[in-house]
Amino acid sequence: MSQTGARTAGRPPVFGITGWKNSGKTTLTAALVSEFSRRGLTVSTIKHAHRTFEIDHEGRDSWRHREAGAREVAIVSPHRWALMHELADGAPMPELEDIMGMMAPVDLILIEGYKSEPYPKIEARRQAARSREPIAARDETVVAIAADHAVPDASLPVFDIDDVSAIADFIAGHLALDAARPVSVHR
Repeated sequence: MSQTGARTAGRPPVFGITGWKNSGKTTLTAALVSEFSRRGLTVSTIKHAHRTFEIDHEGRDSWRHREAGAREVAIVSPHRWALMHELADGAPMPELEDIMGMMAPVDLILIEGYKSEPYPKIEARRQAARSREPIAARDETVVAIAADHAVPDASLPVFDIDDVSAIADFIAGHLALDAARPVSVHR
């Protein structure tokens, strides 16, 4: 994908939130989902996890199915559904493009993590982060910075990490989304 956020055929625009552990990535991602949703866009997210994770728990029916050896387990209710896919031992993690290809159509995909993938990103920086090493200095796909502190000598746009509206405006402009202004709700 180009750094401009150009759409790949059949896929919505993608924008990432990157940063070190405890840099505010999840908080910023959730706030952006709320902001873009308020503006009338449909948004999906992809979160990169570095370790194993569980979305069900020991003793639950779905957990028992996976423990018995099911490669995929779908859980379906009147309110939501989820599909868990177990990777065989040693199997590679799916490519980001493959995951996006499995998702339902939306106006925007926000991706948290995936530092090395070639899509435009905003770097989240907090004083409390595990590392303060700037990712933007070595990653040309970082197009802006959101920080809770001053960023002297930045060559990229810098936003207060809590100014979600301004960050959403920047992302909308960068991706040429029709989401620069909130949607009016008439009652």
